[in-house]
Amino acid sequence: MGDVIFKAQDISKTFPGVKALDRVQFELRTGEVHALLGENGAGKSTLMKILCGVQQADSGTLTYKGQVVRFSSINEAQEKGISIIFQELNLVPHLSVAQNIFLGREPLTSLGVLDEKTLNANASAILGRLNLSLDPRTILRTLPISKQQMVEIAKALSQESEVLIMDEPTSALTEAEIDELFEVIHGLRERGVGIIYISHRLEELQHIVDRISIFRDGKYISTDDYGKISMDEVVNRMVGRSLENKFPTRANQPTDEVILGVSNLSRKGVLDGISFDLFRGEILGVAGLMGAGRTELARALFGADPVDHGEVRLFGKRVHITSPSAAIDHGIGYLSEDRKGQGLVIRMTVAENITMANLSAVAPNGGVISGRRELEAAQRFVTALSIKTPSLAQKVNNLSGGNQQKVVIGKWLFCESKVLIFDEPTRGIDVGAKFAIYELMEKLAREGFGVMMISSELPEILGMTDRVLVMHQGRLAATLVTRQTNQEEILTYASGIKKGSAE
Repeated sequence: MGDVIFKAQDISKTFPGVKALDRVQFELRTGEVHALLGENGAGKSTLMKILCGVQQADSGTLTYKGQVVRFSSINEAQEKGISIIFQELNLVPHLSVAQNIFLGREPLTSLGVLDEKTLNANASAILGRLNLSLDPRTILRTLPISKQQMVEIAKALSQESEVLIMDEPTSALTEAEIDELFEVIHGLRERGVGIIYISHRLEELQHIVDRISIFRDGKYISTDDYGKISMDEVVNRMVGRSLENKFPTRANQPTDEVILGVSNLSRKGVLDGISFDLFRGEILGVAGLMGAGRTELARALFGADPVDHGEVRLFGKRVHITSPSAAIDHGIGYLSEDRKGQGLVIRMTVAENITMANLSAVAPNGGVISGRRELEAAQRFVTALSIKTPSLAQKVNNLSGGNQQKVVIGKWLFCESKVLIFDEPTRGIDVGAKFAIYELMEKLAREGFGVMMISSELPEILGMTDRVLVMHQGRLAATLVTRQTNQEEILTYASGIKKGSAE
């Protein structure tokens, strides 16, 4: 590690009803990877947005390369050598991979028109540094989220920055892609690039991090060299309390009543003869590698994607679900892995989001929404789910990830759903908020709901479920009793190494 390249001193920032930062401090040295940790709402992303010109601090000083700075835009920060990879993708879906990487910096011919040959060649070189065998002419929206995330990373690398901010860069990546990203990070560190690394995946830190700084509730807590602080102490400082157990005790036992029965659900090239039962009071895990068909199964059950054939039964009665509205009418709720894009309308209020999927309950008089009913219904679930919000009129976009997820849960409970499908329920959520979501899922199972949980985190699958459906290439490779299995067995089925009966 070299000299200090960036320093924040006494930075404060207030939003309506929320003090996001309260006189915090932070410093970054050249050639170091400095992890910035804290729960959702701790102020990490706010500080990073101030650093790169997206927002302005109310008070305090930013020093970059020995000079006091105050960037008025993200472009100004980039021109000075500071780039950020946002947690939410900042790309243009209808443009090509190459056009996204060099957006606003496209090479031109002598005639002043786009030089596509040079553009694609330059993009290929950047993608090569990430070991990505992508055609730079590929339209971005045709790629899976994991590949789009790598394009976002390639875009930041193309700017040859001296400071690189990574906000949850691995949240949508496969294990192989994460390993490739870590190799890139090691190379950047050797070249003297200072990297600020924000992640809720604490297990990643051992591979790349030099120092750790912790924020809590908008305040600076501590900075330590990695290796001189235990992960238990990191968690304790992040949440302000000890988390002795990562998962709540599963005291509930499922009944033998089948809430959801699925037989031979198929869609050519996507799902192949999926059959299983979900019991009342059960948390049923769905595991598998990226591309195994887990999300496709959830979307098919919710009517968001069509199927070629198969049978779905609710409480023993066959139902035809051809749209999300039909699924809602039958009592099925789906918490998408993309909660901001598909689960919420982020510029609407907490109250509006909770009630939006069941407007008839708050609009009794000819379709006119009753403000009183809307607020009463929303308040009921804000209280029941312990949603932290200054008011029911707060825009959902201003809530932490964990509280946004609770709003989605509240929406489906207001619809009186009896089957809840959670797709990556704790992605992008801090360790303290994860436990709160786990407790809610356990509570729902205890109250007789049928819960399906899709997760890429095997410790989460093993810690929360009663049984596990393991998928491989669109097929159900195995159905395992959680307490009788382990990560190794799940992975052998998920990877296709081990083959056996799904039932």
